[in-house]
Amino acid sequence: MKKIFTIIIFSLFSQLLLAQELQSPESKLGYSLGDKFTFHHQVVDYFKYLAESSDQIILKKYGETYEGRPLYYAVISSSENIDNLDQIQNQNIAQTGLEGDLGTVADKAVVWLSYNIHGNEASSTEASMKTAYELLSGGMGSQDWLENTVVIIDPCVNPDGRDRYANFYRRYGAKNFNPNLDAVEHDEPWPGGRPNHYLFDLNRDWAWQTQSESKSRMKVYHEWMPHIHVDFHEQSINSPYYFAPAAEPLHEVITDWQKEFQIQIGQNHAKYFDQNNWLYFTRERFDLFYPSYGDTYPTFNGAIGMTYEQAGNGRAGLGALTNLEDTLTLKDRLEHHYTTGMSTIEIASKNAEKLNNEFRKYFSRNINSPEDPFKTYIIKWTEDKKHDIEALLNFLKDQKIEVGQLGKKQSLSGYSYFKRQDANFKSTEKDLVISAYQPKSTLIQALFDPKPNYSDSLTYDITAWAIPYAYGLETYGLKNKINSEPIEEQLYEKENLQSAYAYAVKWNSFNSAKFLAEALKRDIKVRIAYKNLKFNSEEFKRGSLIITQTNNEQIKNLNEELLELSNEFELEVYPISSGFADKIYDIGSSEIQFLKAPRIAVLMDEGVSSLAYGEIWHFFEQSLDYPIHSIRVNSFDRTNISDYDQLILPSGRYSNLSEEGKSKLNEFAKSGGKIIAMGSAISLFADQENGQLKSKEAEASEDALALYENAERKRLSSSIFGAIYDVQLDNSHPLAFGLSNQYFSLKTSGNAYDYLPKGWNVGLIKSDRSHIAGFAGYKAKQLQLKSMVFGVESFGSGEIVYLQDDPLFRAFWHQGKMLFSNALFMVGND
Repeated sequence: MKKIFTIIIFSLFSQLLLAQELQSPESKLGYSLGDKFTFHHQVVDYFKYLAESSDQIILKKYGETYEGRPLYYAVISSSENIDNLDQIQNQNIAQTGLEGDLGTVADKAVVWLSYNIHGNEASSTEASMKTAYELLSGGMGSQDWLENTVVIIDPCVNPDGRDRYANFYRRYGAKNFNPNLDAVEHDEPWPGGRPNHYLFDLNRDWAWQTQSESKSRMKVYHEWMPHIHVDFHEQSINSPYYFAPAAEPLHEVITDWQKEFQIQIGQNHAKYFDQNNWLYFTRERFDLFYPSYGDTYPTFNGAIGMTYEQAGNGRAGLGALTNLEDTLTLKDRLEHHYTTGMSTIEIASKNAEKLNNEFRKYFSRNINSPEDPFKTYIIKWTEDKKHDIEALLNFLKDQKIEVGQLGKKQSLSGYSYFKRQDANFKSTEKDLVISAYQPKSTLIQALFDPKPNYSDSLTYDITAWAIPYAYGLETYGLKNKINSEPIEEQLYEKENLQSAYAYAVKWNSFNSAKFLAEALKRDIKVRIAYKNLKFNSEEFKRGSLIITQTNNEQIKNLNEELLELSNEFELEVYPISSGFADKIYDIGSSEIQFLKAPRIAVLMDEGVSSLAYGEIWHFFEQSLDYPIHSIRVNSFDRTNISDYDQLILPSGRYSNLSEEGKSKLNEFAKSGGKIIAMGSAISLFADQENGQLKSKEAEASEDALALYENAERKRLSSSIFGAIYDVQLDNSHPLAFGLSNQYFSLKTSGNAYDYLPKGWNVGLIKSDRSHIAGFAGYKAKQLQLKSMVFGVESFGSGEIVYLQDDPLFRAFWHQGKMLFSNALFMVGND
């Protein structure tokens, strides 16, 4: 008994010494957590201080945001574990099989806590500092937990958004916070602090990794592959705390173990919340279906992935009055997040052996007996799709998904994504092969699922996303295993390009659009072929770029400039020795039109969807690399619009656009300008007295007797949640140049428009079979039949391009980039 008492005293004394050595966040910052929103650089400084002061933590920089803020993660464990961290990390990765043969079962649990992915859900970063300090100080008995557990803390996933919010609140917050929600401190200006620099929702980007924060984070995530991942969030002010287990629908690839352990975690949290009389809820609202969340993506990679939701968000400030007339404070919010974070680590430590056994079992099953009904995916390789395939390969590489080539011609059969039925097909040596027998088998099944099965239509996000449709690549799912060979990487490099009368570049991929954008920036004069051409026995389809020596005399060595562009974008530049074609049309034909470098304006700010504007902004700066001019809606009235050739209207309500502004839009088009209206912005031109564009209306139905308990489902009947549709394209029209007549569109709205009676209906939905996958309410489905999805209307001397579906959705719908490029460069020049 005396010996046990001595051990307890020694343990308590050690913890007391540790706590005395480390300064708390309050001591270091000069204020109590919850009294202010801490700026990102202060958070970084505090974690640097901890790393310098304790041998139980290391801090690593893993990237930078677009605005130059550093991204860090901290690793916290026992001193012994920190000394052996490389070995622990290697043992954990070995049991996934991602870097060689499947290793033995490891013995340390790995828990990853991600804070503040939505910048204005700001309490969690405050909680991260308390969590780190308490772990290092032995709070809640955590020193014992760290003997068999490694904790990774990312204190702020979205520093740009966080500081945008923190700066707002520091500027407008009252000296003593005002809990009245009418006060300015509860009313963020557009676009709010939620998104990152390019106004993307980073919690929808885990799989797609289009943003620099996501790319950097996922690189280090794959170096660790945690057993548990928590994504800390905030929800509406009046909601109790949410924690696991998750709501339906749960994707069918989620294992029984993953579901069961969520319940154990939830029960552990409930123990602490019950003790404090804190309200909470589980199994409602927050599902595990869409694969690109901070809970689902880790889940599909073998972890127990979870979202924790605290009441708050950007409206809460330092204190907000709820509908129960209680004041919800920042201190309350961070305390709740701190508690669930510590509780998660505790339950992980208690189950470290089970977590590791199940983790290894997960990857062993993927490698040896995958549950995917398709054991092999074959992606057809064609010359005109090689750049799309290269983009897909880069995406798969980021996912750590293994890909090979078939290596020989074969006659095969499988499920055709394009035909949506079993079909026989002939393969080629270069066709891509993705085997289900690999560590990432579950993720492959989730990402390639042609028609995800959802148990409940009340879901939180899009319900279809299959990669073959996003990239527009002909794909087959086979029920048998097919062997493959390593892909032969071929570097594209042309050493010379002869001087010629003219040059041609085929318009068949987004690389062609990037080539054109760069050529225009270099003041190279480019013409567009509006008919199919043939020179030197080579065929050039509509949209091909023609560059002549004539009118490019200012370019000293045109062939060398084009050679440089050819190598940069890996595109063949074909020299044409004579303007006399093999068959009609010659280089001087009126069917080959000069393209003036467009001057493009984009409306933004209040009334415009920040996400929609952000997609366009990101597209121009990070994908196409072509200049735009962003104009605030409130400044549009005084803008000299004649300075621009094109005006892009991102999806939005445009409630701030004055009547004068609306008239100005019409005059711009009538005077020869081009307007590209996207999503709900199309409504600005719909149902006008003398206009062509008419909204479709749903037929009356017998809803009067619907039960009140089904009210939410009644609203769903007119909704579409990210469903994929097979849209028939007229690829003879400039809006569809370089595309096939089959375009797979991601539809996120139930709105629909009748065919244009006089304009060009370029993309149509003609039949019930056009709906491929994803939830679409029965009323919404009816509306889509015989509707215009993409169209062009002549308007005076100009044109209006209607893009009802978003071709740039979250920057991952790859084939949409070509469609949007056509709207920019091809439409309106013939």
